Amino acid sequence: MTDIQSADGIATVSLAQPLEDIADKLGRSFAEYGFAVIRDHGIPQELIDRAEATSKAFFALPEEVKRAYHKPGAGGARGYTPFGTEKAKDAEIFDLKEFWHVGRSLPEGHPLAEYMAPNVWPDEIEGFKDTFSTLFAAFETAGGRVLEAIALHLGLDRDFFAPTVEDGNSVMRLLHYPPLGPDAPEGAIRAAAHGDINTITLLLGAEEAGLELLTKQGEWCAIDVPKGALVINVGDMLERLTAGRLRSTTHRVVNPRGAGAQRSRYSMPFFLHFRPDYLIEPLECCIAQGAGDVPEPISAHDFLQQRLREINLA
Repeated sequence: MTDIQSADGIATVSLAQPLEDIADKLGRSFAEYGFAVIRDHGIPQELIDRAEATSKAFFALPEEVKRAYHKPGAGGARGYTPFGTEKAKDAEIFDLKEFWHVGRSLPEGHPLAEYMAPNVWPDEIEGFKDTFSTLFAAFETAGGRVLEAIALHLGLDRDFFAPTVEDGNSVMRLLHYPPLGPDAPEGAIRAAAHGDINTITLLLGAEEAGLELLTKQGEWCAIDVPKGALVINVGDMLERLTAGRLRSTTHRVVNPRGAGAQRSRYSMPFFLHFRPDYLIEPLECCIAQGAGDVPEPISAHDFLQQRLREINLA
């Protein structure tokens, strides 16, 4: 296998800048790579540190305690998903990871409540609910600002995406990739090559080597991330909405070598979603540019269910 190159062309921008100044740099990075790196995203480092410690405390619990929070048949949308469950689309072997999902909490009687189950909170970890409810809201604020920049790049009103994601079916994932044991299935890696289903993904904890994207030229490139920065990538829903103008890029998390294989890896992606009832219909401004085939309109909920079945979660 050849050495993996670094994807040096991926934009790194500060969200503290005026969005008009960074929108096109972000947009070009999403069009070429499907990825960008964000500094000064507004999520306090104290909250990030607390969330990382709380996540590690949960995954350190005994297996039987964690499995008590597994909800079979729920599509993995809430609570715990055990090691060896999720597979990338078309993959033969499961990913080497376990995870916990926190979703949106909707009041009883909300018109979208049928699409979003109540959250599950572990009793064993003090501060779990407060920490991750706060982080969910912070992720959503940062994601909304990124979407404003994308709207400006596309020539849309900067608030175009606000109603499309209001009360969206967004999910925050706490991820644990355990140390690689001798019993790992041959050919399995921490996260096999896949594209994300959602609108955009915001990822915390990508500083450790392992995250790679597949370029248009068919080469795997490593993503170098400054500590505390967010990695942002385009999901399939946004690619569909933009008729391919912005790319949902195939990416993976490869196994470390040497001593790194004996360490756990932790990360926290936030999968920002459209509202379940939002119709993903390709934008005229993107169709006009001939960015790719024009897919048929589909609701965000129907698209999500279709894709969850493909990755063994529904």
